[in-house]
Amino acid sequence: MLGSTRTTQCCIAGGGPAGLMLGYLLARAGVRVLVLEKHADFLRDFRGDTVHPSTMEVMSELGLIDRFLALPHNKVHDLSGQFGDTRITLADFTHLPVRAPYIAMMPQWDFLNFIAAEARRFPGFTLLMETEATSLIEKDGSVTGVSATSAQGEFAIKADLVVGADGRGSLLRAQSGLAVDDLGAPMDVLWFRLSRGAGDPVETMGRFDRGRVFVMLNRGDYWQLAYVIAKGSADRLRSEGLDAFRVAVGRAAPFVEDRLAEIGSWDDVRLLIVRVDRMPVWHRPGLLFIGDAAHAMSPVGGVGVNLAVQDAVAAANILAPAFRGGSLTDQTLRAVERRRKFPTRLTQALQVAIQNNVIAPALGAGHEESGKFEPPLFARLLARVPLLRRVPARLIGLGVRPEHVSALIRERAGVA
Repeated sequence: MLGSTRTTQCCIAGGGPAGLMLGYLLARAGVRVLVLEKHADFLRDFRGDTVHPSTMEVMSELGLIDRFLALPHNKVHDLSGQFGDTRITLADFTHLPVRAPYIAMMPQWDFLNFIAAEARRFPGFTLLMETEATSLIEKDGSVTGVSATSAQGEFAIKADLVVGADGRGSLLRAQSGLAVDDLGAPMDVLWFRLSRGAGDPVETMGRFDRGRVFVMLNRGDYWQLAYVIAKGSADRLRSEGLDAFRVAVGRAAPFVEDRLAEIGSWDDVRLLIVRVDRMPVWHRPGLLFIGDAAHAMSPVGGVGVNLAVQDAVAAANILAPAFRGGSLTDQTLRAVERRRKFPTRLTQALQVAIQNNVIAPALGAGHEESGKFEPPLFARLLARVPLLRRVPARLIGLGVRPEHVSALIRERAGVA
């Protein structure tokens, strides 16, 4: 492969939820697609493992839902928050008008392996593992392909369109010359897991106390846990020692105190540096960004994977007919950006509001301060008026302006 050149209609850099879903949808519509994934497999822990009703509705429209739900998963029908001593149900998904009115907790590698397997059924789809897009190839101001590196060496890919879906640390975005606006985040997150006991609670929930925010995701036989810390404080926390961290976890969730030894070293604790940013412009001639490469989301609401899938659906709906009709232009790419920019901006605005008005005050309130940590106004309203819980359920579960798969993609199923 060293020094060779491959040709395709669409080259997608990044085999995450946005890249793989877009590759699947375009291949299903009869477009030739090449997806590049730099890792040898999808087995990376503590990635976004929440599959929301909006994504499962897309699966239903594609006729994949039954096979998808045959994969191991846990169902989350509502989300709760505990503010000091007060527990409140914040979102109730059971009333959503969808095939699967709940969040499916599923390892992201299972989700990605499923999409990749379905995509390989179409002759126009190619997935190259251990292959990374390293630089853009340009001609007369337009992107015409990428240079890539694999275990076999370096090679070039010529494409009518390059899609950057290579995440929040996108190499292609850094080379594109396009700007990125940083919206800020007051926290980082330490992810780890502990086994679940027979007498443990079952809820997936967040706990907010003075000086501490703790999120518990029920994964069946274990807890996936997020210890939220003030931005940039990870080194200080590590310097205090692992025993001090175990004590802090025990204070946040006393029922796991008998299992704290399962945190054997700092290697068992994964640091997520939280970023919330977005590109004001998502495209250049021959180049389009989607998913985290276009807009890094806060972990608030766990919506990142599902926003990426929504980007992929919108992009495929607009790009597929342009590819098939030979009419792919900069206006086509602008239409994708225009379709997804408003939902992205509104979702990030809500995330930033929660970060600044709920999470930051909790992290900034010292343990020594007197008085209980009281629920914020919106949580008190949800406690008093249960019907209002459908509003956050819709925003989290379906998102702003949920996308639906076009008839062209649903019906063609890869027919040339």
